[in-house]
Amino acid sequence: MKHSVCVLGGGSFGTALANIMAKNGHQVSQWMRNEEQVEEINLTGLNSRYLPNAPLHRELLATSNLEQAIRDSDTVFVSIPSKSFEQVVKRIEPLLTADKILISTTKGFNPNRFELMSDVLRRNPVTQKIGVLSGPNLAKEIAAGQMTGSVIASSDDLVRQRVIELLKSPSFRVYENRDSKGVELAGALKNIYAIVCGLAKALNVGENTMSMIMTRSLAEMSRFAVHFGANPMTFLGLAGMGDLIATCTSPLSRNYRVGFAIGSGENLEEAVGGIGEVAEGVNTLKMVVDEAHKHGLYMPLAEGLSKLLFENAKLESLIGSMMTGEQKWDVEFATNEENDNV
Repeated sequence: MKHSVCVLGGGSFGTALANIMAKNGHQVSQWMRNEEQVEEINLTGLNSRYLPNAPLHRELLATSNLEQAIRDSDTVFVSIPSKSFEQVVKRIEPLLTADKILISTTKGFNPNRFELMSDVLRRNPVTQKIGVLSGPNLAKEIAAGQMTGSVIASSDDLVRQRVIELLKSPSFRVYENRDSKGVELAGALKNIYAIVCGLAKALNVGENTMSMIMTRSLAEMSRFAVHFGANPMTFLGLAGMGDLIATCTSPLSRNYRVGFAIGSGENLEEAVGGIGEVAEGVNTLKMVVDEAHKHGLYMPLAEGLSKLLFENAKLESLIGSMMTGEQKWDVEFATNEENDNV
């Protein structure tokens, strides 16, 4: 069955998804505000700002007409940066119908309050057919046809099956999960630790150190997420460990590049400006550290990064925080009896 799809957002990931679905024979429109970008995609088949080396399918239609794009679609992928996400969702609310499916692909929090993107979607009074797509999805690799896996999370069976049907291809595999909270928190939180790993790589730390940083990052992520209702097992899959590995080791990761630039001597403003795209981890960091303090959650890496970026702390204190903290269990979601028997 062929579907009509709208992708909101003209960035790299939204474009990569739109291209896969157009290749699969679905009717796909991609909405963006920038008229020049719309014209370029429709005339040349390229999104030169975000995916300059990836020719787009001829049936992919870019548009600046939001109303028509929503009305003509049965499934809407919202690939808008977190700072504009709520504003765009408010614009489309009058255009929604009960049968429309809404999928968030944005990895971050609402900058106005501690709220996930799917929570913003759920506030609409018309449809609750809502899902979250997340995973180790570096857009340039997807556009190049390299094999990639992602996770669609929703309590609604129809939502999960629709996304699998839209995106399945020889190079893109979508797995299912019902734990929307865990999948979405994993995608948001890992951006913080990609900055930490970029910093560490710029300092030429050893592979032992990098593996320690990543596994302790996973511990912090899951500790935070479980407190807010996520399943810790979610963090062993693509949305958790898979995404963490990709973003903590690849120069294609925006947040990794920000960390690497800071570790190489740039200040935060220079590092963020230099990549030319949104690095969600910077905004996520402030909110997560505030919430961790409110709830008494132990997150030394996130807190150390926050002090480094916003309080002019020394870089050495961030890495050193792993070695002097209070946490003693390696895997803390095992029972004390299980740990004692190890």
